[in-house]
Amino acid sequence: MTTIRAAITQTTWTGDKESMLDKHEQFARDAAADGAQIICFQELFYGPYFGITQDAKYYRYAEPADGPIVQRFAALAKELNMVMILPIYEEDGTGIYYNTAVVVDADGTILGSYRKHHIPHLDKFWEKFYFRPGNLGYPVFDTAVGRVGVYICYDRHFPEGWRELGLNGAEIVFNPNATKPGLSNRLWEIEQPAAAVANQYYVLAPNRVGLEDNEYGDDAVFFYGTSQVVDPQGNYVGALGSSEHEEVLIRDLDLDLIQTVRDNWQFYRDRRPDSYTAVVKP
Repeated sequence: MTTIRAAITQTTWTGDKESMLDKHEQFARDAAADGAQIICFQELFYGPYFGITQDAKYYRYAEPADGPIVQRFAALAKELNMVMILPIYEEDGTGIYYNTAVVVDADGTILGSYRKHHIPHLDKFWEKFYFRPGNLGYPVFDTAVGRVGVYICYDRHFPEGWRELGLNGAEIVFNPNATKPGLSNRLWEIEQPAAAVANQYYVLAPNRVGLEDNEYGDDAVFFYGTSQVVDPQGNYVGALGSSEHEEVLIRDLDLDLIQTVRDNWQFYRDRRPDSYTAVVKP
């Protein structure tokens, strides 16, 4: 049996970037001490969720995908022998910004990036002010623990990307989030299990937790945490994360279950891409 130990984290904004970086470094160290071999942080992990407002000052949180923050955590990945998924605010040239997750292998090698494709522009999710749509496709990375893909927050509402990741060979897909109460509550309960079972891989979805009123005052929203790990049969692996408090969730993933489920259902055999036309039209 091939079993790996994976970790996802949830926390709220401390009020400054440096303490957020230190906090997430400690999360990684704690997870490694508990045997975790791979870890993913929440969306835009070292800052506030600045989509609450439209303010150019938050552009200063952006840095290159091989910048100081990624280099710091790549060194940590090598030290801990741990694969890391780092959801950052990426600057790809002056004024060109993406919502990005950088994947770092356990030896500290930067394997590449995923850029969020689907960009919302809704009340308190003013993301088109901050991000261009992703343009790197749906890459799957060969890591020390298996084939890993990433889909980011609002992406999860679009089944096409989940399927692309499966077709590209993903065994584990991380979906880092900043999700709040409202329209999304019921979707949060069903979308990750639906994606996992439809595509027959593991889905791990960290979500922010708590109130970021230290940044936004009365405009702040309460992120509801409840981070989740879902197996290829659509079942939760262990309990959901706390709805109120920061937490590191560590779960064992039996990768052999992927083959078992695919043998049982054969969704990839029975799909009919020759008959699908409307889904790829603009």
